[in-house]
Amino acid sequence: MTMKRQKNNDNNDDDEIILVSKSEIKRDAEILKELGSELVNLSKNVLERIPLDETLLSAIQLAQKINKGAHRRQIQLIGKLLRSREIEPIQTALDKIKNRHNQQVFLFHKLETLRDDLINKGDEAMPSVLALYPEIDRQQLRNLIRNAQKEKTTNKPAKASQHIFRYLREQAEKNQ
Repeated sequence: MTMKRQKNNDNNDDDEIILVSKSEIKRDAEILKELGSELVNLSKNVLERIPLDETLLSAIQLAQKINKGAHRRQIQLIGKLLRSREIEPIQTALDKIKNRHNQQVFLFHKLETLRDDLINKGDEAMPSVLALYPEIDRQQLRNLIRNAQKEKTTNKPAKASQHIFRYLREQAEKNQ
């Protein structure tokens, strides 16, 4: 962004005149076009959680229905529509949706690690699980662990391992 300062001789205050280069305008337009493309790739249910006006929403829904060259032009139109709107609320809602997905992925990996520790270490891993989920049924968890360990030695399908994961996920959902 090119900035230029001019001195105002009348009252000796600095007045700032900001000149924006064509490159800066193009970069901003490209960013808005990418935001529009992200919005087009969202499902209908997710789009309902984002603050969009009727014109923008209908343009996005149309872009979801069309393909190829027309799709590209529709994305450009959405970018143009976004230029005349406040994008902070839209970007904030989109970031929240992405963050929720990232949190779910993190929880999924955490529960997988807990499950594997329980199967491999047995009772040694119980204190860490009890610290996270104090209301967990220890006896039921021990039975599931014992079944998973048996399955592991007999090379059977990991049904008990899946039961442990589901049980841990239920406990995690209760704590949220």
